[in-house]
Amino acid sequence: MKKQVFNPYLPSWEYVPDGEPHVFEERVYVYGSHDRFNGFAYCLNDYVCYSAPVDDLSDWRYEGVIYEKTNDPLNADGSMCLYAPDVVRGPDGKYYLYYVLDKVPIVSVAVSDTPAGKYSFYGYVRDIDGTRLGERTNDQPQFDPAVLAEGDKVYLYTGFCGPGDKSRKGAMATVLAPDMLTMIEEPVIIVPGNCYGSGTGFKGHEFFEAPSIRKHGDTYYFVYSSRQMHELCYATSMCPTKDFTYRGAIVSNCDENITYRKPAGMHTYVPGNNHGGMVEVLGQWYIFYHRHTNGTNFSRQGCAEPVRIKEDGSIEQVEMTSCGLNGGPLIGKGEYFAYIACNLFSKSMKNDHLLHHAGWIDGKYPRITQDGRDGDEEMGYIANMQDSTIAGFKYFECKGITRISLKTRGYGNGYFEVKISWDGETLGKIPVGYSNVWVVNSADIMIPDGVQALFYEFKGEGGISLSSFTLE
Repeated sequence: MKKQVFNPYLPSWEYVPDGEPHVFEERVYVYGSHDRFNGFAYCLNDYVCYSAPVDDLSDWRYEGVIYEKTNDPLNADGSMCLYAPDVVRGPDGKYYLYYVLDKVPIVSVAVSDTPAGKYSFYGYVRDIDGTRLGERTNDQPQFDPAVLAEGDKVYLYTGFCGPGDKSRKGAMATVLAPDMLTMIEEPVIIVPGNCYGSGTGFKGHEFFEAPSIRKHGDTYYFVYSSRQMHELCYATSMCPTKDFTYRGAIVSNCDENITYRKPAGMHTYVPGNNHGGMVEVLGQWYIFYHRHTNGTNFSRQGCAEPVRIKEDGSIEQVEMTSCGLNGGPLIGKGEYFAYIACNLFSKSMKNDHLLHHAGWIDGKYPRITQDGRDGDEEMGYIANMQDSTIAGFKYFECKGITRISLKTRGYGNGYFEVKISWDGETLGKIPVGYSNVWVVNSADIMIPDGVQALFYEFKGEGGISLSSFTLE
């Protein structure tokens, strides 16, 4: 059986959201913030990095801690968090890490000779007089930096526009000198914020946060989190600092607008904030994004999906899958851990974002979680599957599957219905019961040959945790 890669693509005990992928020196490096399992806020840990060879996206290597929060002179006591970063190779061949601390309005920069660091503090983005961007009169606070270097110019993209905040106008582009710090062109608004979408093509999908920038051919792709929060949208232009046009959504971390085998407005995962970027690897483009776990906003995990840029420059929204970077469906044989579920929802869930999230956090809905503490290499699983909870996995190349086993535990009693669509025909039932330890139950179930999704719907009383399933 070939080595495979799943979503999330990093170990199930790792929480690296806001992923910005880049190809440097024949490897894909992912830079992101670093959440803490059971943390009380976003981005509590130091920056880490993972990388994989461009010809094997299943082989992710932990590069270690690349930058500590206390490395910034403004944060010697570690009281501030490192928010979402980006990395760019400068004209001098060095690698520059751009980030914002959580309680200041300025952009910090660190530098390294190699993509995986370690990075050393370098300075703050400033004007030619030395005043830091974000602290001048009439400056908008800086947030979520993204960076693109072209020739002797460096383009910096920043911004955050909260609901109802008219003081924040939108996503900003600022041009820096080759020293990677000094502004040579003042910030300009390129995508309108939440309060400024009327009369533009961005209405309903205005900029919220999470700028990301890429170039494909002669077209600039600006990826961002919209006012919907759960979706990553994109806008394109032939110029890096003006004339951006809204083009659509690339991915939603609750699959809103996906109409394949479900209604467009139906959420098949809990919606939350989203942040990520695109990367081209050996001619194939991917979108990196994150999902929420553990019944909280603060334990997010990175996922990725292949995307196609059409001849007209457009990108069709992709669905969340379990097989993301795998290059195709997973093999329909063997054991798979339940934490790779791309769909996890209950028929009783409300699609209203606030109600949905509240029900998830108060324990009413199922969640992907793990045992142990932050940093413990404990395999993830699905907890709290109650009556009508559905866990979906996409996709498998099925051939000759005649038996399925489930590994479960919990204070519940009932059975799992096995289907190939969330509302489809029940192909078989697997009984489960009360147990404080993981136990395996099986049933003879024939899955049709071909590329299939698999859905497991619990019917019964109490709550059941699902560790894994085995296809035979």
